[in-house]
Amino acid sequence: MVERLVSAKAPLFNLDSVDADGSFGKANLEENIKAGKWTIFFFYPMDFTFVCPTEITAFSDRYDEFKALGADIIGCSCDTIYTHQAWMKTSRREGGIGKINFSLAADHTHEVAEKYGVLIPEEGVALRGLFIISPEGDLRYSVVNDNNIGRDVDETLRVLQALQSGGLCPANWHPGDETLHV
Repeated sequence: MVERLVSAKAPLFNLDSVDADGSFGKANLEENIKAGKWTIFFFYPMDFTFVCPTEITAFSDRYDEFKALGADIIGCSCDTIYTHQAWMKTSRREGGIGKINFSLAADHTHEVAEKYGVLIPEEGVALRGLFIISPEGDLRYSVVNDNNIGRDVDETLRVLQALQSGGLCPANWHPGDETLHV
């Protein structure tokens, strides 16, 4: 039986990571919660692939917009920190991602991908799962899709802003639109 994640406490994680400056660090959800930050936590299948760099660089290019909304972004795959670091040291022109503005976490034990329901165990990789976690640690949004399809950064920003609005947001709601009144 699949466990519900949305509207429940997000599974905590403390993963080794490669930080934006290229150094090794930790991606720790509990620290983000203590700091009162929203967390955009997304899984991607593998480093040095085709669709993944388009997503990671798209989120990186829009990082300041997420930061202005009080959100931290953490990317994650089942690769190691050493693979992440090599990918970040490789330019975008040469098939890498170059410098990015957020951390890439390494879930090489697959424990966190399994807790978030995105692990493909027979392949040892994660599906493209994206989760928005509130500053209180509640998982407020989840979308998981096939590995052949990249995510839309505009939609992630829109959903984050809708969650932060505190209102009931109708279909196609955008910041500045009216929320529903009951």
